[in-house]
Amino acid sequence: MTQQKVAAESDVALAVRPASAGDVPAIFDNINYWAQQGKMLVRPMQNIFENLRDYFVAERIDAGGVTFAGNGALHVLWGDIAEVRGLAVAPSAQRLGVGRKLVQACEAEARRIGIPLLFTWTYSVEFFESCGFVPIDKSRDLHPRVWSECLRCPFFVGCNENGMIKRLEGVPMPKNLPAPPPAQIPPGIH
Repeated sequence: MTQQKVAAESDVALAVRPASAGDVPAIFDNINYWAQQGKMLVRPMQNIFENLRDYFVAERIDAGGVTFAGNGALHVLWGDIAEVRGLAVAPSAQRLGVGRKLVQACEAEARRIGIPLLFTWTYSVEFFESCGFVPIDKSRDLHPRVWSECLRCPFFVGCNENGMIKRLEGVPMPKNLPAPPPAQIPPGIH
């Protein structure tokens, strides 16, 4: 990398904030771009609006102004687990720490609401490992609420995404947590 490019990148600030309704077209376009590359699942615009409170937006702030840099969401599945989903860095903002900042925002929100376990489906195992997630055996180690989400996915049969989890240190298991409703777990999977 040239010294000039390093200097230019050091002049870039990143900010992460909760998404607003006006962000939905950019989130949708960003997710759709990566889905067309085979890197993630597409999310219908209606789904983004319905789950808008789950989303965070990252913005690049530099001499040129504020630009969209990426999105991610924390989707609560049950009282003890939430999914980091819809994590996508805009092509123009790659390698600036945007993904890590979005994961940190999801973790901070999980801590705030008392969710001790994070889960994700991903093709980017190394990235999530660098954020403290560990791979799981998706044929045995999935929370029942994760299976409930999987059953609605059009790629359920033949899924090739990797399941990963992260236990948030210092976040206790919620007390008096009821068992999740049973999912229709496929035969042979525990």
